[in-house]
Amino acid sequence: MLAPAHELFAVLEQELAKGPVAHGWPDQTWTLSRIKTLIGRRFRESYTVQGVAALLKRHGWSCQVPARRAVERDGAAVAGWVKETWPQVEGPWRRSVPGSSSRTRRASR
Repeated sequence: MLAPAHELFAVLEQELAKGPVAHGWPDQTWTLSRIKTLIGRRFRESYTVQGVAALLKRHGWSCQVPARRAVERDGAAVAGWVKETWPQVEGPWRRSVPGSSSRTRRASR
């Protein structure tokens, strides 16, 4: 029986946390093609590069693009794809009291 998708992605995140060097690549940069290869090796599943990007974005990952040229930046600081965490800035959209969205009823004004 196949495990649920969130459990499979948790296994993928554990593999990504080990780093590219642990999986045989010469540097510490995760690229979409490397992650695609890792998914194929680990799960015996075939993804496209676009599919891998969509999968990562769906689970809160984003591409880290260096702000400086290669000669100016620290190569160890660039990690490729990283997991982002965003603080919750806004509250929920719903009102805390019941009401109506109708423009003709008094409760909406």
